[in-house]
Amino acid sequence: MKETKYRYRILALLFFATTINYLDRSVLGVLAPTLRDKVFGWSMEDYSYITIAFQLSYAMGLPWMGNLVDRWGARKGYALSIAIWSFFNLAHALVRPAFSLIGFTLVRFGLGLGESGNFPACAKAITEWFPPQQRAFATGVVNAGTNLGAILAPTLVPLVVSDDGERWPLAFLMSTALSLLWLLVWLRTYRRPEEDPRVNELELRKIQSGQPPEIPQKISWRAILPCRETWAFALMKTTDAVWWFYLFWGGIFLADQFKLSVSGLGLPLIIVFAAADVGSLFGGWLSGFLMSRGWSTNRARKLTLLLCVGAVFPQSFMTWTQQPELAMLLMALAAAGHQAWSVNIFTMVSDLFPKKAVASVIGFGGMVGSLATLVAFLTLGKILETGHGESYFFPFLIAGSIYPLTLLGAHLLTPKMTLVRLREE
Repeated sequence: MKETKYRYRILALLFFATTINYLDRSVLGVLAPTLRDKVFGWSMEDYSYITIAFQLSYAMGLPWMGNLVDRWGARKGYALSIAIWSFFNLAHALVRPAFSLIGFTLVRFGLGLGESGNFPACAKAITEWFPPQQRAFATGVVNAGTNLGAILAPTLVPLVVSDDGERWPLAFLMSTALSLLWLLVWLRTYRRPEEDPRVNELELRKIQSGQPPEIPQKISWRAILPCRETWAFALMKTTDAVWWFYLFWGGIFLADQFKLSVSGLGLPLIIVFAAADVGSLFGGWLSGFLMSRGWSTNRARKLTLLLCVGAVFPQSFMTWTQQPELAMLLMALAAAGHQAWSVNIFTMVSDLFPKKAVASVIGFGGMVGSLATLVAFLTLGKILETGHGESYFFPFLIAGSIYPLTLLGAHLLTPKMTLVRLREE
């Protein structure tokens, strides 16, 4: 009997969901310079409030969505998440110019709440469908969807929106249609592997190899929060602020620094996020490869994270160049390093915690990352309002420095990576 490979169909679904997730949230980042200057007349501080609304709801939603996914399961939890974000993504297209600031603030808040379920649900599904030695690569594939979504936004938006901002609602309608189509496919497709008749005995045995025993009881926050491993992951998730900075402010930085239009931003942003895709896949492959060569999980994951630090640190000097090509390459290297970093810290959660707790821990860590982003954005709009391009020096310096500091802190919290034993309710 030949082993079935149905788990890769599930992986493809998770990849496309994450692609759509990032397409939905990236549309505004591509449109921002045009909406700011030619449609609504926002100030930099106005735009910061809109991005803050998303980050606030995303932070609030992550622990709730993560715990809900652990309790309801990946199938129902993910379906609820994408239904919420589809509704609010559609609502963007209905905002009228007279109420643009409050309207976009409200719909971005709703979008963040729905989208907060994406990564906890993906991590839960990967833990259910993949053995430990394949999870980093599977996470890398899913994480690559973030970059494809970020690539599709600057590719597709200029096709339906002109430089003067005409027909801007079509960009949000386009991405909503993709979200609803995916939701229908998900509900028809997803089951746990032991419940799915399309998975034969050989594949089920492969999936369950090396898995810790299933915990039938639910896991409480009182069991998760005291763990040093929970806080190590949360500390490393503060680097999310850097990724959100690229996603929501990268286009504005390039437009302000090098005077690029919405169509001129397309190629640079495509290159940056294509490099991030490479980093995501390579980071997932590298730690898995080292483990297959006999390296311990602890050593393989942390060496890979150290290499990521080397890739992201040069962005500290982004504003020193007047060449858009060099700035784009530094941004691309940093994006690749961040995504390799992200893949490995997500996978560390499934290395350290039983399946019943994975989505909750990821939700909590994601909340901490979003709160760090919120703090960054609260100050960023005011800084940039005063000086535009020349004021980007300190944001990029902090962005490059945060990775080595958080890696050191996480290593001190978890010098050896062993499975956490949690109290059950």
